[in-house]
Amino acid sequence: MGVVNRVPAWSLAVVAMLSIQTGSALSISLFPAIGPAGTAWWRLTLGAIILLALVRPSLRLISRENVVGLIGLGVSTGVMTSAFLSALDRIPLGTTVAIEFLGPLTVAALSGKNVRAALWPLLALAGVVLLTRPWTGNVDLVGVAFALLAALCWGLYIVFTQQVGDQFSGIRGLALATPIAAVTASFVGVPQAWGGITVDVVLWGILLAVLTPVFPFALEMLALQRMNKRAFGTLMAVEPGVATGIGLILLVQIPNVFDAAGIALVVAAGIATQRDAARPPLLDLPASPER
Repeated sequence: MGVVNRVPAWSLAVVAMLSIQTGSALSISLFPAIGPAGTAWWRLTLGAIILLALVRPSLRLISRENVVGLIGLGVSTGVMTSAFLSALDRIPLGTTVAIEFLGPLTVAALSGKNVRAALWPLLALAGVVLLTRPWTGNVDLVGVAFALLAALCWGLYIVFTQQVGDQFSGIRGLALATPIAAVTASFVGVPQAWGGITVDVVLWGILLAVLTPVFPFALEMLALQRMNKRAFGTLMAVEPGVATGIGLILLVQIPNVFDAAGIALVVAAGIATQRDAARPPLLDLPASPER
């Protein structure tokens, strides 16, 4: 923990972002075998097993005061992962992340005291409109609906991650919440994955579980212990751009002019929200005390 605490909190969040988007792009390879919801459940299940084996958290750490936070984090993570991958099965990675980004951007705006900050989610929404172009009649409404559900859950995830991170030291809270996420995802994921688990799926699933959720969610938990949720949400401003780049490199999803403009508006909205946030720089935020 000493080494991690010397690393800037924002850098932990950026590495987590890169890992998540790479894992998301690679997850598509499992869709033909076990489906998007099945992939979400399988990733979370393997991730929970890995985290429990590494952290070995004691159930005695759980008290009445932190049950709500753990359940909230687990359920929001499970639904978010399933909805995100279901959207990714229908619409491009960059578009999916741009829509999903409305969640943390709204959290960031509502957490600020500057009234002008509440206008930036509308700018991001304009970017989403450019990305989906509903006037063409070709928009996949089901995919957009899944992405919007993921956006809602991402906003809740940020709130509950900070709450759980404040109540547990290290990543113990994450290790306790991830099994709840796996159980939540199982209701839709198990029927999709039934009969499709093979040796290749197991090996591929372990890699994906490390890329997301184990590695990035642990980094996000550690970052949020040293950042407020407004700072974390606005730092994610570049994620739609990163997702578009990963989609281009790994999935050959080439953005057109409208896509590029839409992504630019979403990123600009996140940057503007960060500019309006009345808070100390990220590096000056105090770390949470060990518990």
